[in-house]
Amino acid sequence: MTTYWCEHAVLPGGVRPAVRVRVDGDRVASVTPDAPAGTSDVVLRGVVLPGLANAHSHAFHRALRGRTHAGRGSFWTWREQMYAVARHLDPDRYLALARAVFAEMALAGYTAVGEFHYVHHGPGGRPYADPNAMGEAVVEAAREAGLRLTLLDTLYLRGGLTAAGHTPLDEVQERFSDGSVAAWADRVASLAEGPTLRAGAAVHSVRAVPRADLEAVAAATAGSDRPLHVHLSEQPAENAACVALHDRTPTALLDDAGLLRPTTTAVHATHLTDDDVVRLGAAGVSVAFCPTTERDLADGIGPARRLADAGARVVLGSDQHAVVDPFEEVRGLEMHERLTSLERGRFTTDELQAAATADGYRSLGWPEGGVLAEGRLADLVAVRLDSPRTAGSDPEQVLLSATAADVTDVVVGGAPVVIGGRHRLGDVGQLLVDSITEVRG
Repeated sequence: MTTYWCEHAVLPGGVRPAVRVRVDGDRVASVTPDAPAGTSDVVLRGVVLPGLANAHSHAFHRALRGRTHAGRGSFWTWREQMYAVARHLDPDRYLALARAVFAEMALAGYTAVGEFHYVHHGPGGRPYADPNAMGEAVVEAAREAGLRLTLLDTLYLRGGLTAAGHTPLDEVQERFSDGSVAAWADRVASLAEGPTLRAGAAVHSVRAVPRADLEAVAAATAGSDRPLHVHLSEQPAENAACVALHDRTPTALLDDAGLLRPTTTAVHATHLTDDDVVRLGAAGVSVAFCPTTERDLADGIGPARRLADAGARVVLGSDQHAVVDPFEEVRGLEMHERLTSLERGRFTTDELQAAATADGYRSLGWPEGGVLAEGRLADLVAVRLDSPRTAGSDPEQVLLSATAADVTDVVVGGAPVVIGGRHRLGDVGQLLVDSITEVRG
């Protein structure tokens, strides 16, 4: 049994001072506001948030930071550089890189991550002796870094989409594919879950999965409560090709296939029609916005407020990790809305809090996370209120003033992962340097 005394804590009813959180195993046993600090309490200064969820991650994209931002181009030119990194991945290199990236996330305040995992096989698409060797590397990386993980094992069958149909896989994409929905489902079925691990599924996009196979995925996952994620309408070119081939938007195609469900998370959802917004809201899906990536790749700004008003749950991810900072993603969600609407306060602080915490956890298959309350997961994040960035902040608004640099302590499942701004693995910067050097060849 461990007790944490929080100078302030974000509880379901708002921020309260002097809160004692008693932890038993990986759960919160009790929460007591207005409690004096005890001699045996672990003291957490500033304001303590419930765990922060990163709903969309591609860990190996972190190797591109600082190398792809200059010069002209688009998502498609950036993708060629991303594929160059994918060529160098193997289970050992992936383990080292993902461990460093997940440790960076923990330092920033993330406690749970959804890894949209699609580099499954060796060069030429040849399976490793263990067909899940790459996925197991990601699982081990999260375990060592102390993060709660949802492994979103991804179906990827075709190289792209044009008005004439799907194109073949190229040499790099062959590593992503199992060849069929049945082979993918068989491999995914062998993935085990654990106390800090959930096994989910993903459809890469309508570019990579033909219509008949979308229907097969719906049949294979029918009745499952496991999360299913899909990239959706990130680029206008994807929409144009889909409409030309199917006379349907990507959203309508997924809906027709039976893949829009409360357990579905649509990632990006940037370029939507009015009908798309209605369909996503009516299905009660989650929509994962990744503001720092969407602006870095010149994707555009999606209709977050309209989707929320239609009934969708908005969640947040860092995607390619051009930035690893949950506070910046929260600000990006609100500030992008302000830029397009010319209004402030498009999302309330409670809505922003839910997007970063409870709704994000729910989208990853952890409905018991993201809330500081009895019986919930004991995931806590302490944020300074006395830094040059947060000094003078109302604790209720710390999500809009803090940065990752203000996180001092992180607890996942009752276990300390970050203490006093230092990760339990040691020098995370050096881990990143070493692992990125290896995968860049």
